[in-house]
Amino acid sequence: MRTFLLMTKLSPEVSSRLKDRAKIGRAWLDEVREKCPEVKFIAHYALLGSYDFVDIYEAPDEETAAKVSMISMANGAFQAESWSAIPYKRFLELAAEI
Repeated sequence: MRTFLLMTKLSPEVSSRLKDRAKIGRAWLDEVREKCPEVKFIAHYALLGSYDFVDIYEAPDEETAAKVSMISMANGAFQAESWSAIPYKRFLELAAEI
């Protein structure tokens, strides 16, 4: 499994419904689990900055990660990007090969 970070910025419409956030988030998570059962979520954080949320998750490949982003867009995200993450130890190993 590969590690990905889902960076999400909510649409203004969804952002204005903060009291419904738990319900909206649960519906999104249920859909991801239904359509991408192989995805394993590791952590979920709310952010104060350019993005509203970051989810750290594992998926078998980039296509599955793309589906997670698309499900987010279909559920009110203004922007959703899945970034590939490399463990730091592996990064150092790759750097040593250069």
